[in-house]
Amino acid sequence: MNIELRGISKRFGPVRANQDIDLQIRAGEVLGLLGENGAGKSTLMNILSGLYSQDSGEILIDGEPAAFDGPGDSIEAGIGMVHQHFMLVPVFSVVENVILGVEPTRGADYLDLDAARAQVQDINNRYGMDVPTESLIRDLPVGIQQRVEILKVLFRSADVLILDEPTAVLTPQEVEEFFGIVRALRDAGKAIVFITHKLHEILEIADRVSVLRQGEIVGDGDPSQFSEADLAEMMVGRPVSFSVGRGGSRPGAAVLELDDVSLFDDKQDSRLTGVSLSVHEGEIVGVAGVQGNGQTELVDAIAGLASIAGGGIAFCGTDITGQSVRQRHQMG
Repeated sequence: MNIELRGISKRFGPVRANQDIDLQIRAGEVLGLLGENGAGKSTLMNILSGLYSQDSGEILIDGEPAAFDGPGDSIEAGIGMVHQHFMLVPVFSVVENVILGVEPTRGADYLDLDAARAQVQDINNRYGMDVPTESLIRDLPVGIQQRVEILKVLFRSADVLILDEPTAVLTPQEVEEFFGIVRALRDAGKAIVFITHKLHEILEIADRVSVLRQGEIVGDGDPSQFSEADLAEMMVGRPVSFSVGRGGSRPGAAVLELDDVSLFDDKQDSRLTGVSLSVHEGEIVGVAGVQGNGQTELVDAIAGLASIAGGGIAFCGTDITGQSVRQRHQMG
């Protein structure tokens, strides 16, 4: 399936999200759609997926005009979007999530779970996704949940897959595995739109790149023709320096200290285990990790929103482990 967007424009009140955009999406190709946050990438793809209607312009599918009154029309046309924030039911299994809304039936409209399992497993095997199809979503890591979202659109016979910031929640190893799935889909003849603002990913995975800035296409072509600096300049409209000039830090006394902090969630699953760190005057401490690995719980423990199971927290030398949120806030 080949799609052409012609003169697509969209405004939200005084805000111009897209302006006269021309874009081609081709079968057997990964189109990298690059731009800063707010450049109009997601708006444009939400138009293509039927979530928004364009103010002007047209969509052509294999040369024929198409009009979408909602996401159902877009899905029926063979277009599927995998959103940045997953839309899965945690207490359902993989198979139940994949078939939700398009359940196979037999006889007098009885759910045919055996047929569903066979179809989902076939897609799972065909594209090497390695998803445990009988597992509950809540028991799966984020990277596998994303593959379930892809299974959902493939189950609906999508020939065009729109991937919105698909690597935002993945570890570097998961990104490489995910790229393998994307290439398998491309090699099977699927058209892939890969939305991102990560320059190195575009250069690695895209067959063609289009750059959006302030709602307009400002550059496109073969990624091999561009460097990261070229793409960055198109994104922001000026040359970008990739080096950061900074002087050395001169930390003072410790302000915040965590000593062997542990925390459990409502199901008594461990969320923090033996975390110790110090934050000193005049320094920035960065905490890195993929979503779901304890960052939120760490902040909650420091702020007093969650009670810790072990260890202690001190502020300016004072033990605040038992202090309330209000007390901590008043202390600074």
